[in-house]
Amino acid sequence: MLSSSPLPALTISRPDPSLAAALQHKIDRKTKPLGALGALEQVALQIGLIQQSLTPQLRQPQMLVFAGDHGAAKAGVSAYPQEVTWQMVENFLAGGAAINVFCRQNGWSLAVVDAGVAHDFGPRPGLIDAKQAWGTANYIDAPAMSSAACAAALARGAELVRDYAARGGNVLGLGEMGIGNTAAASLITHCLTGTPLADCIGRGTGLDDAGLQRKQRLLASALERYRADGGDNAPLRVLAEFGGFEIAMLTGAILAAAEQRILLLIDGFIVTSALLVAVQLAPAVRDYCVFCHHSAESGHQAQLAALQAEPLLDLGLRLGEGSGAALALPLAQAAVNFLNDMASFDSAGVCGDKTSGENQP
Repeated sequence: MLSSSPLPALTISRPDPSLAAALQHKIDRKTKPLGALGALEQVALQIGLIQQSLTPQLRQPQMLVFAGDHGAAKAGVSAYPQEVTWQMVENFLAGGAAINVFCRQNGWSLAVVDAGVAHDFGPRPGLIDAKQAWGTANYIDAPAMSSAACAAALARGAELVRDYAARGGNVLGLGEMGIGNTAAASLITHCLTGTPLADCIGRGTGLDDAGLQRKQRLLASALERYRADGGDNAPLRVLAEFGGFEIAMLTGAILAAAEQRILLLIDGFIVTSALLVAVQLAPAVRDYCVFCHHSAESGHQAQLAALQAEPLLDLGLRLGEGSGAALALPLAQAAVNFLNDMASFDSAGVCGDKTSGENQP
């Protein structure tokens, strides 16, 4: 159990593996050669284990996009000004962003969470007001947030997911919006994976060479300050030092989703930085995650290697917003559908080669 401050009280355990043999037998007896559906077979097995069912179902798919501002954005770590965060939230609420398009296409419910945007939206349909502050402090000069503020964001993210679970949902996609959050994710990734900082820093929203060099200098300065203050690689301290409120809230949401045995469709670089924190706090979280795509952001490869993860898609995406998770939902649904609806050799009256261990229609 995770119960000591600053964590919300959570009980997270790995799925019971006792059903694995029966699930694998069901997968193998479908009318196909063994392993012919590739990664979909692994996803079907994983979902069956999460739900402890030979006939799993995906119910009420939900996308939560967490938005927050970063004090370091004003120092020049992004190609865009900080104001773009709230402007993009407005775009989400108006239905005009990529994540809106993909969610509509695939039947997702979409909600935007104001975790800490430096803007007053007022009550709006589709917006969850969970604002912790009007953005974080500039971590180049001081910690991004206090441990108490980090704890509050973790708890709020967990609360949102528990509410979703109480309504019967069991598949969750997570996205984010926050100018400067690739920089925060780079620092978190460096601290929690040991990957050289330079290898964790990418162009984010499209920095040119000079902008990339400036970003590298600024993040190196932030890391130097942190180390001089006695900073270590403890996950919650790293999160409070460099994270945004959206990343902290994502971490709490991920932890609560694993507690509630919800399938997590993991997006790209920013969401995976939150996952790195969550997995270090509770390793069993990893079992509830399907990795949706391989981000073009350079640090994502280090994250995937640390988590021993192989994404479903590699489309060169680097948008964020949860776009990769939304695109991968049909693949998760396809995995469930073939497990439930595809004929077996026995039901179809098709011969399978039982001596060689290979199914030959």
